[in-house]
Amino acid sequence: QVQLTESGGGLVQAGDSLRLSCDASGRTLGRYDMGWFRQAPGKERECVAVIRWSGDSTYYADYVRGRFTISRDKAKNTAYLQMNSLKPEDTAVYYCASRRPRLPLGSPEGFDSWGQGTQVTVSS
Repeated sequence: QVQLTESGGGLVQAGDSLRLSCDASGRTLGRYDMGWFRQAPGKERECVAVIRWSGDSTYYADYVRGRFTISRDKAKNTAYLQMNSLKPEDTAVYYCASRRPRLPLGSPEGFDSWGQGTQVTVSS
């Protein structure tokens, strides 16, 4: 079982940037899709971005496309989410997750390992 640990969250102002990291231990993630999800208070968890295990394909939710970038460093067994032009509506707990690459990239299903989450708060 892989353990995922997110970091990089914090309190920023609208328009600022943050980079979230997701460090994996216990298993190499080289053959797994990596995803970033978020959950705001009172709302359901939503899929923000996914990157294929090969790193050559990505998916973004419409509301972050052009502002967020997902990437991975296989040598470091780490995934990242670069978030630019942050908005107050981006405020949420952000989670990373992994899954075997058996589903379409944009599907939010199949993720079976999750981190504990990192809080991102964007003030107006």
